[in-house]
Amino acid sequence: MIIDSHVHIFPPEVVAHRDTYCERDPWFGALYATERARIATLEDLLTAMDGAGIDCAIACGFPWHDPGLCAWHNEYLADAAQRSNGRVAWLGIVVPGTTTAAAEAERCFLCGAVGIGELNADAQGFAFDDQKAFAPLVDVCRAFSRPLLFHVSEPLGHQYPGKGNAWPQRFISFLEAFPGQPVIAAHWGGGLPFYELMPEVAELTRQVVYDSAASTYLYRFRVFRAVVDLVGADRVLFASDYPVLRQDRFLRRVLEVELTEQERALILGQNALRVFRLAEAAR
Repeated sequence: MIIDSHVHIFPPEVVAHRDTYCERDPWFGALYATERARIATLEDLLTAMDGAGIDCAIACGFPWHDPGLCAWHNEYLADAAQRSNGRVAWLGIVVPGTTTAAAEAERCFLCGAVGIGELNADAQGFAFDDQKAFAPLVDVCRAFSRPLLFHVSEPLGHQYPGKGNAWPQRFISFLEAFPGQPVIAAHWGGGLPFYELMPEVAELTRQVVYDSAASTYLYRFRVFRAVVDLVGADRVLFASDYPVLRQDRFLRRVLEVELTEQERALILGQNALRVFRLAEAAR
């Protein structure tokens, strides 16, 4: 079973009125102001999955700054998951630190969400070390035994739309504040796995799983082998960041990576089944 653990889909209203949402949300505008930036709906995703041979996808909410837009997007994702016949699971999106964040997260879980994310500090204006802002949200996630997915970016290298400043040294303050909370660090955690050679970092990141979203734009593909050697294959999720990247091309490149069959099975699907508790979500 192949599971793409990080994709984005939007309501058709966003596709039809892109300019309106670019004006409403600065981060959305930074990413999607150009028509070349693809915006996908559920139907687009299912077509891409069929073409790539992907069985299931985890659809992330966009990190809107407005809690109202988050709630609206969550309703679309819940409906999309229902209409997908089990092929799409979803993560709810909230704005950490707002008065509605915890209640909206609970509503998402009761509607079938398998986690919360993709949370983005630059887009949503939160600080990773703000324990007061995060505590109510983490309490809800712990009550439902569900993970949080964070956008984490590398402090070095080239600039690109959506990179931001969510660097590992900032992200790790969340791990210090909330030990034991399951967390997915997108985009290879901005390079955080490489710091796990430091014992104190490895201690903090025991509950962190890394996804491979947008790898083509960031690293040589031998990053898969390097991270597996550093942290183990059970802590890596296959993730394309569709529609930023095409699923079929991305999957073909991952299949060419030097991995054992057991490592490949974990990365392509078994880890996602465990992290998102998909068997329970399907009941």
